[in-house]
Amino acid sequence: KPDFWEGTGSFTLHADTIRHVGLGDILARLEALKARLAAEGLFAAARKKPLPFLPRCIGLICGRNTQAEKDVVVNASQRWPGVHFSIQQVQVQGNGAVHAVIGALDLLDADPDIDVIVIARGGGSPEDLLPFSDEELIRAVAAAHTPVVSAIGHEADNPLLDYVADVRASTPTDAARRIVPDVRQERADVSAYLARARQAFARRLSMESNQLAQVRTHPALAHPENSLSARADELIHLVQWGRNYADSILADHRNFLSSHIARLRTLSPLSTLARGYSILRDENSHLVSSIEDTSKGAQLHALMYDGELTLHVESVQASANKQRGAQHNE
Repeated sequence: KPDFWEGTGSFTLHADTIRHVGLGDILARLEALKARLAAEGLFAAARKKPLPFLPRCIGLICGRNTQAEKDVVVNASQRWPGVHFSIQQVQVQGNGAVHAVIGALDLLDADPDIDVIVIARGGGSPEDLLPFSDEELIRAVAAAHTPVVSAIGHEADNPLLDYVADVRASTPTDAARRIVPDVRQERADVSAYLARARQAFARRLSMESNQLAQVRTHPALAHPENSLSARADELIHLVQWGRNYADSILADHRNFLSSHIARLRTLSPLSTLARGYSILRDENSHLVSSIEDTSKGAQLHALMYDGELTLHVESVQASANKQRGAQHNE
């Protein structure tokens, strides 16, 4: 509502409401969509997938014959020669750009050889970059199984794709730096690691050599023969003691056996036979201890000390003591 004061010549406008129109209205709707998607957790850091160290094949979604494609491919090839790309050239501006990018994304995400996907576009006006803030595209990127790198516009450009992507690159050239390592830097790092490893090994070897030299100064190692000589004397003494002890035990057992053998020999019938006695047996091997056990004409066997005799009984005669005993009994 306009208001003009004639006295002071001032002109005033009174506003009841203020609303965005044109670009301001678009930016306000994008902020509301950003807040809603963030509340759903689509931008959470826990959902971000790490990029592979050296991808087998890189999927690239870009416009047809654009500088963004050259920036990614050329810079990535300079960093790691021989890197492989699978490039999907699609519409990246205007009506149909969203569905074209989603179709290329689904195609690359289904390829098992693709390890990372880059969505790249050069700079442009906020209206030109609106497809990369579309809710359908944002949800498709969130559902992708392959890590996605957003490389849209310049540093100041910030579409919603940057928030949902696993990695945000400020430019397509920065995307090339993030998706592949620099072979020159990797070689320098390997050389530095090798040098550090050699130095560490040399220090460890020197330390162990010094410790070994200190240990070798100990008497037991400096003159080990002294310890061996002492142990040799102890071993000789123990061996001699063992032999003496064994000889003593054997002598005691030998004496013990000799005494028992002598007693057994004394009790043995062979000792009696050796004194001139003999043992008589009849033909049935029965012991003949009396004249009543045999008769004239019988054949006897006499066991002697050193052999056996076969005898024939020609007569049987009682001794004088036995005859006197018989007469006494009568």
